[in-house]
Formats: sequence, C-alpha cells, structure tokens
Amino acid sequence: MNGGLYSVYFLFIIIIILVMSAKRRRTAAAVHMKLKRKKGGKIQMTELVKKFIGKEVIIYTMNSSAEQISGTIGEISGDWITVENMNGGQEIINLEYVTRIREYPRNKNGKKKSIITD
Repeated sequence: MNGGLYSVYFLFIIIIILVMSAKRRRTAAAVHMKLKRKKGGKIQMTELVKKFIGKEVIIYTMNSSAEQISGTIGEISGDWITVENMNGGQEIINLEYVTRIREYPRNKNGKKKSIITD
C-alpha cells in the first residue's frame, strides 16, 4: 500500500515540476522579447543572422510547438528569414521569436552529429 502512495506522490511532484518549468520558459521568453524591443534588437539580430546565410543551422524559437528548426538559411527580408528544411521544404520564421541560432554541430570527420545535446 505504501509503495502505491509513494508513486502517487512522485507522479504529483513530477507534474508540478513540469508545469513550473513551462511557466518559467514562457516568462523568460516574455522578458527576452521586452528587452529585445527596448534595445533595438531587430537590427542587431538581422546583422547577426546574415553571417549564417547558406549554412546549415539549428534555430531555437520561443514557439511551444516547434522549439528547434534545423535547415539552411536562404534569405533575410525585414524581420523574416527563410529556412530550407532537410527534407526539401521551406519555412519562414519571424526573427522576434528566435532566441538562439547555432551552426549544425559536426564531429571530427566533418559528418553531422546524430545526437545533439544542449
């Protein structure tokens, strides 16, 4: 009987941690957007993204449905970037929701890493 009670407590604690983590992520995203607008981040971000044109990158966004987008950056127009996916499709991403861009990691032989840990 005690084993079942402990598993219920454990499950309850895990759910609370997940809810708090999601809330913290949303709050951090809101603060990020506020600071970015205040400092004129749009101009800086477009200049930084221009360094990655034609390279395979991983783009981290604040969107809850797709937090990572990987592909090759095609072009930048205004606040939007065009990304060609690995499967040949294209995505258009608003730079206001981008929190991080990094070049696709490769191993010492130059091959793309299959497991990416952040």
